[in-house]
Amino acid sequence: MAKKLAIEGGTPAKTTPNPPMFPGGLEIGEEEKKEVLEVLERKYLFRYYGPKEFPSKVNQFEEEFAKRIKVKHVLAVNSCTSALICSLVACGVGPGCEVIVPAYTFFATCASVIAAKAIPIIAEVDKSLTLDPDDFERKITPRTKAVIPVHMRGFPCKMDKIMEIARKHNIKVIEDVAQSCGGSFHGKPLGSFGDCNAFSFQYHKIITAGEGGAVATDDDLLFDRAQEQHDTAACWRPNRFALPRYPGEVFPGENYRMSELHGAVLLAQLKKLDGLIARMREHNRRIREGIRDIKGIEFRENPDPEGDTGISLIFYLPDKEITKKFIEALRAEGIEAGGIYDKGIPDWHIYVHWKHIMDKVTATPEGCPYTCPYYKGPEPKYTEDMCPKTLDYLSRAVHIDIPPQLTFEDDDMIVEGIRKVAEAYL
Repeated sequence: MAKKLAIEGGTPAKTTPNPPMFPGGLEIGEEEKKEVLEVLERKYLFRYYGPKEFPSKVNQFEEEFAKRIKVKHVLAVNSCTSALICSLVACGVGPGCEVIVPAYTFFATCASVIAAKAIPIIAEVDKSLTLDPDDFERKITPRTKAVIPVHMRGFPCKMDKIMEIARKHNIKVIEDVAQSCGGSFHGKPLGSFGDCNAFSFQYHKIITAGEGGAVATDDDLLFDRAQEQHDTAACWRPNRFALPRYPGEVFPGENYRMSELHGAVLLAQLKKLDGLIARMREHNRRIREGIRDIKGIEFRENPDPEGDTGISLIFYLPDKEITKKFIEALRAEGIEAGGIYDKGIPDWHIYVHWKHIMDKVTATPEGCPYTCPYYKGPEPKYTEDMCPKTLDYLSRAVHIDIPPQLTFEDDDMIVEGIRKVAEAYL
């Protein structure tokens, strides 16, 4: 006999608190305190002008992170948006260029393209909720300079297909790894495929300094250009007042530098990355195994299960009406579930809610980059129905965060709640 749903007055399946989704943030402890206190005791707050007898925490983090993701260069910056802008500028993106971005990503991915004076072209995601390689290729024009595949909600993109298409068309690849730090695709770390790639260390991310980001690349020239964009004072150069060592080395950049305090926290957090991912993967696996046999539930496509960071469980239901009822019932069962797309609920991760992009709002009335004379293409048309596949997937998706602080008892109660609701609605 089916148990009475909590939404109808029954006993909730999950009776324990739901930890907030701050994976690394909730693990801050003595290691971070030690690193930060060293910075304060040394009075060394800024990497470029610090006491010469002490090593820079930011530089130490860059070196350790480069080893972890197996790239030649890492540049620490103050946010992932800054990392994206640095990467775009380093790759030569500017006036007259188009950059392809997925329809499901945080708005900053798209905003960074505008900041680099280029035009974003929005492409569909597939059932993995990452960039659809086929639609990426369909959206390529002679003006396409770069593509930004985003490893959304812990899953890797189909980097083999994306890289093949990009190389065929001579397009730069800039991975957005904000939500999937520590993940991989076919054994290769995310953030090591593209030409110049971006990471986030904002408080919701797997490891955090509250705010912060990083650029990763194997290309010496792109690294130099990213450094120039992140530090217009050129403090990174051996002699910042010297003439350029090669054409294009020095240009007016901006200030996206990371402080030593942020670098100190990240140095400690990085040591916890693999452990956090291992715990999230294990909780995710237990829950998936517990509901795998339920008819009517379809798991999100996973391009590489071994490379998933485990931060979320996402599955699809037959239609958006059932999905909405299912989510309401899960929440009554004590499970912190949510939908992804609801037209009436603003969410800056979905293109239809990027009103300032959809309306082509710009900081000044001239309307650049859309009206830039260097842009030779037809002005892009952004409409709410331009990516119907994306909206269909998102409207049928049930999303559950998987923080590492869950217990196995929590996992079992989540399974019980999902099975209970599925028995009633599917």
